[in-house]
Amino acid sequence: MISQQRNDELTKIGPGEPAGQVLRQYWMPAALSEELIGARPVVPVTLLGERLVLFRDGSGTLGLIDRHCPHRGADLCFGRLEEDGLRCPFHGWHFDTTGQCLEQPAEPEGSELYKNIKAVNYPVIEKQGVVWAYLGEGDPPPFPGLDCFAAPESHVFAFKGLWECNWLQALEVGIDPAHASFLHRFLQDEDPDQSYGKQFRDRAASLDMPMTQLLREFPRPELLIEDTDYGLRLIALRDLKNGSTHVRVTNHIFPCAITIPMSNEMTITQWHVPIDDKNCYWYSLFTSFGDPVDKSTMREQRLKEHHLPDYRPLKNRLNNYGYDPEEQANQTWTGMGMDINVHDQWACEGMGAIQDRTREHLGQSDIGIMKYRRKLQSAMRALSKDNPDALPMAPGNGDIEAITGPQSIDAIAPTDSWQESWKESEANRRKASSWATDL
Repeated sequence: MISQQRNDELTKIGPGEPAGQVLRQYWMPAALSEELIGARPVVPVTLLGERLVLFRDGSGTLGLIDRHCPHRGADLCFGRLEEDGLRCPFHGWHFDTTGQCLEQPAEPEGSELYKNIKAVNYPVIEKQGVVWAYLGEGDPPPFPGLDCFAAPESHVFAFKGLWECNWLQALEVGIDPAHASFLHRFLQDEDPDQSYGKQFRDRAASLDMPMTQLLREFPRPELLIEDTDYGLRLIALRDLKNGSTHVRVTNHIFPCAITIPMSNEMTITQWHVPIDDKNCYWYSLFTSFGDPVDKSTMREQRLKEHHLPDYRPLKNRLNNYGYDPEEQANQTWTGMGMDINVHDQWACEGMGAIQDRTREHLGQSDIGIMKYRRKLQSAMRALSKDNPDALPMAPGNGDIEAITGPQSIDAIAPTDSWQESWKESEANRRKASSWATDL
């Protein structure tokens, strides 16, 4: 259990809030690039509690500015998109991608008031199908050299989904390796050869055993947590009782991302990004070490589960997440279908918009969550003492671009030498890849 005050500190993300200040030190996903495809590339963005508008002007330059016109607060998401910016329909005030006002046609002839008017704006950049925004002060940091950024664009697919809950409880599911044996338990195993694009459907590393079977039959992993320059490495060991051990290596990337194995070929790097205190988006970059990603298939699979333009899951609290008691009895532990994102969504949203951690009771399987909360609290303390360089992956805390990987894999290893064997499996995968580098 923790106090209500501490829970508020960990979860609230508005300007001036301790956790919000930490998150503002890093680049955050703001939108998918595909959201800006079309005749009018203008989309509303609410990020870290701030209402913004993202647009691309006629030259292709991106702008992210305050959604409310500095004149009298009209909604610029309905602005007129022009060659060199966005014009408010209310009185014609015209803004460029930096938020600078260029024109005030209703003001007297010769007025230069517009020169003193600038909307709040934030730096943005496109990488791997995502538009990233930096909401902090000063110059934005460089991007780390993570696999999802180092891979060619052909080998990365981006998607997102809306969850109606606080960002922290969404993130904490990703640093909880034990839950996969229960929340994502399938009572029947699919053919791994038909598993493309689906998590936990591949074979368990070099075994013929499907991952669903391994997670079901070996539900009590030994968990080891290691501090790293990017956050945490989480290792889940499942003793197969035959001299071999299944080693699953996942990662937390500070402050709000995870990297996990999706299949023997792909990893997922996923950010849990606060919209506000009670809603968040997950943004995933699916990265292939083998063939280029079949983006058409991946997108089609996920659009069957989501509603555009807000990427809201079709299964949600309003329809009980598609719950089917017969399915729960015979196919899945949740009875909520085969998409594991729905299982996670139910678990997180069911806690309430903001989980009441004054009533929780953590166990040994929650060691990753406990370590992450301490890391977040340490970062908040550092910022309160005006020491941002003490944060993980801070510009003054080493070479961010030199942070690579992270290693994230399912491996089968001899029980007495698993520490070396999983790293050898990872090295072999990278050696066979057309783009990956050794770590």
